[in-house]
Amino acid sequence: MARPSHTSRALSQNFLADRATAEHLARLAVPLPGDRPLVLEVGAGQGALTVALAPRCRSLRAYEIDHRLVPGLRARFRNVPHIDVVSGDFLRARPPQEPFSVAGNVPYSRTADIVAWCLRAPALTDATLLTQLEYARKRTGDYGRWTLLTVRSWPRHEWRLVARVGRTRFRPVPRVDAGVIRIERRRTPLLAPVHHDGWCRLVELGFSGVGGSLHASLRRAHPRHRVDAAFRAAGLDRGVLVGEVPPERWLTLHQVLTV
Repeated sequence: MARPSHTSRALSQNFLADRATAEHLARLAVPLPGDRPLVLEVGAGQGALTVALAPRCRSLRAYEIDHRLVPGLRARFRNVPHIDVVSGDFLRARPPQEPFSVAGNVPYSRTADIVAWCLRAPALTDATLLTQLEYARKRTGDYGRWTLLTVRSWPRHEWRLVARVGRTRFRPVPRVDAGVIRIERRRTPLLAPVHHDGWCRLVELGFSGVGGSLHASLRRAHPRHRVDAAFRAAGLDRGVLVGEVPPERWLTLHQVLTV
């Protein structure tokens, strides 16, 4: 693929320039093409991923914020009726009411906002996002540590690192490699809706850092004997750092302390 004639640093543009990688990303985004889902693509760019997604979708809305790229995209896909090239910011899109997926080569500077949009969308079934590798590893526990966002959303969403992509697959070549993160909404949440707010309060308390340790932070709202019992049930040492606690063990802490 030819190098783009212009890119925007402000938009954090690094175009996917490898067909095999685009095809692989499309297969990760739509593992069962027979399902023919509605897919929203974040940052279509020059259409490398759009081409790969098109045969696997019933309907594809390709969002592109850079108005300079939109005419080329529309010309490229003018004879593909189920592709709608949308000129504008994906973050301003109204989430569909029917089940849908999100896929895209995400601008690194906007990753957090795009992920937040996906987590808020009630009908989202899954999101497959090409991000900075470091971001993907942090969010999926690949460093052996877990972040507040991942743990807080865990009862409703599963996070997985499903691929790594070398930086030379992009134009211009970024400074770091990329990773493909897959966020899937659970068909059956791990907690009943009535417990969701209590879960969020517990996790946020634990990650507050007040008290010098997870154990001390939780004792700010719960008696020592109950926190001790919760740690024993979860198989946790009292000195464990909050980021070292996997989401599954948080579920045990929640069961003992708040349910």
